[in-house]
Amino acid sequence: MSELPTVLHISTPKSWRGGEQQLAYLYEELNSRGVKQYLLCRKDSEMAKKGKSLGWNIIESRKTMAIDPFFARKVSLVCKQKKIDIVHAHDSHAHSFAVISASFFGNKTPIIVSRRVDFPISRSSIKKYNHKNIKRIICVSEAIKRLIEPDIWNKTILKTIHSGIDLNRFSQIKKKDQKLHKEYNIPFDTPLIGNIAAIAPHKDYFTFINTAEHLVKRNYNVKFLIIGAGPMEQEIKHYCNQKKLNNHIIFTGFRTDIREILPELDIFLITSKTEGLGTSIIDAFACKVPVVATRAGGIPEIVKHEKSGLLANVKDAKELAKQVERILKGSINKSKIISGQQEILANFTKSITAEKTLLEYLSLK
Repeated sequence: MSELPTVLHISTPKSWRGGEQQLAYLYEELNSRGVKQYLLCRKDSEMAKKGKSLGWNIIESRKTMAIDPFFARKVSLVCKQKKIDIVHAHDSHAHSFAVISASFFGNKTPIIVSRRVDFPISRSSIKKYNHKNIKRIICVSEAIKRLIEPDIWNKTILKTIHSGIDLNRFSQIKKKDQKLHKEYNIPFDTPLIGNIAAIAPHKDYFTFINTAEHLVKRNYNVKFLIIGAGPMEQEIKHYCNQKKLNNHIIFTGFRTDIREILPELDIFLITSKTEGLGTSIIDAFACKVPVVATRAGGIPEIVKHEKSGLLANVKDAKELAKQVERILKGSINKSKIISGQQEILANFTKSITAEKTLLEYLSLK
C-alpha cells in the first residue's frame, strides 16, 4: 500500500478511559497527516460525543449485546460504502465485530487490532486473534507482546507501539495554583500523594490504601487522593473506612481538570496489579511529578528504578511505602529522577505513536 489508506476505527465502550484517549490522539495525528478516517462507535458514547464536537467522521451504531450481529454488519456496510482499506479495532468487542464482519458478512478488509491489556488471551478467544484477516496486532508494551506471543500462530503480525501523550497538554499549567489544597482545605505545606485512574479491580486500590496506612503509622503529614470513579468505588471506600483512614484519604470522584490538578501532586503513586503500559505515568512525567509504581505489565518500560522513578513488586504495600518515604525524606535525588523522566518522555509522544502506526498501515499489501 503506497498511497495513504482510508481507515475505519472501531470503538465500542460507552465511557471514556485511557484507550479512548489514545484513539483520540491517533485520530488527530493521522488527520493532520492527511489520512482519511471514519470512526464507528457506540451510539451516544463519550467517543461519539467528543468526535462529533470536533468535526470527525463519526458513524454511530447501537450496541445491544456483547456480540451484536447488527453492529458487525454495520462494519461490513461501512467498509463497502466508504471503500475502507484498513479496519482498526481498538478494544475487545471491536475486535469481535471486525472478525464477525469478515466471517459472516464476507468483509475482506484487512484488520489491525490494538491490544492494551496485560493478561493472557482466553482459550475461547485464540481463534479470534488468529483470524486470517488480522494482519497486525499492535501491543502497547513489550510486556503484552511477550504475554500473548505463545498464542499467536504467525508471530510476524505482532508489533509493539508504545502509547504516547500530548506534551503540550501540561505545558502552560502552573504547579503552584494549589487548586486541590484550596478545594479540600489542605494546608499548603502538606504534600499530596495521589493516583488518577478508574476505581477498577486491576488498579488495586486496596494496595494503595495499605501503602497509605504504612505511611500514616509512621506519622507522615501527607494527604492521599484517589482521583477517579469506577465499579469498585463503594468497596474501596468501605475498605478505607475499615482502616480508619478517612481523615487521610480523599476520594475526589471523576475529574475533568486533570491537566490542572496533576502538577500539584508531590508523588504519583500507582499500585496496579496489571497494567498495559500506564499512560497516566507518562502524564505525571510531563508534569515533573515523581512516580512510585508497581512492576505490573509494561510499567517498567517507562519507570526505570532509581532513574525515572521508583518501583516495588505488585501488592507489596510495605515496599511501596518505603519508596514513597525515600522521596518524602529526600534520601533519593529527586532532580535526578525528574531528569530521567524527561529523557524517557521524549519517546512517548502521540506524534511518535501515530507515525509508527501509520508505517504499519502502509506496510500492508
